[in-house]
Amino acid sequence: MRRKASLVLLAFAVFCAAMSPLLRWYAFPRLAKIPANQYQEEVLQAKPATLLDYGTMQAKKVPQVTIVQTLRGNVAESNRIEQSAGRDVVVWDSLSYVAGPDGKMVSEIPERYIFDAHTQAPVHATGEMVDGTPVSREGIEFKWPFLTQKRDYEYFDAQTRTSSPIHYRGTVKFHGLDVYYFEQTIPWTKVSLPTKLPVKGITPESVAKTGTTRWYSTKRMFWVDPVTGAPVNGEEIHKEELRGGTLLGGRAKVTAFAGDVKMRPDYVNYTVNLVKSNRLLVLLLTSYLPWGFLGLGSCLLALALWLEARSRRPGEPDRPDARLPDPEPVIA
Repeated sequence: MRRKASLVLLAFAVFCAAMSPLLRWYAFPRLAKIPANQYQEEVLQAKPATLLDYGTMQAKKVPQVTIVQTLRGNVAESNRIEQSAGRDVVVWDSLSYVAGPDGKMVSEIPERYIFDAHTQAPVHATGEMVDGTPVSREGIEFKWPFLTQKRDYEYFDAQTRTSSPIHYRGTVKFHGLDVYYFEQTIPWTKVSLPTKLPVKGITPESVAKTGTTRWYSTKRMFWVDPVTGAPVNGEEIHKEELRGGTLLGGRAKVTAFAGDVKMRPDYVNYTVNLVKSNRLLVLLLTSYLPWGFLGLGSCLLALALWLEARSRRPGEPDRPDARLPDPEPVIA
């Protein structure tokens, strides 16, 4: 009976040992993915800030500038692109809405970001754009891959429409989480004006005719949860200038926007709580279940060997009938 039990335990031990690497290296890359219908909203603020008054073309100090950034999953476009891409694809329609202290629109920049649902690598397809201009992204944007590594990544900058390294600077504590801190600096670069401007009659085309150009620089900082790859906090020291041309009345340059843009505290708390709940699902597939199955398999194997050893007593043969007493001789 003990031998049968040991064989059953041995079979379960082999099963658990096989499940451990299967969960980590086979199931996880296929099951962990960004849902196609995800919706997310963030509010960022610069307090105080410098903002250009397009009516007078003068820069002035304002108490705050608010940036509302939304990400909306486009399921219909995801399904369309998946048919030709042959893999799970997510399409995010993003909108960055910048409002002045009075709540009026300063600029509005839409984006369409298309990427692999599992790896977050960009997928190039019709419709990929920034502010109506087709782009071909390289690297990541908005989100890091699952199980983020301690290394530099290529990060796409929507203003310059180019990618450049965002550098890993170390591991820090943030709201009880061990997160990776990344930093990217974009030097002063000539960029396009937003398609939508706050003053009626002023368009990118009309500004271009005056010879005035727009320049931009930023220091971008992210605190990223390494398990889910989701940023739990973000900050930008952002600067924009208009330079040259007749629009500035002979001035060499004027500040269009300058400020330290940070996530609003209530959205930081919401994001941290959301990441904490999602990271548990990733850890189940990458750590808890694989190591749990491995540990259970080891225990079952040890128990099976112990039962097998108990079933074999020292000095006794293996045959069950060998333990019967010798028959008494028969006398005729």
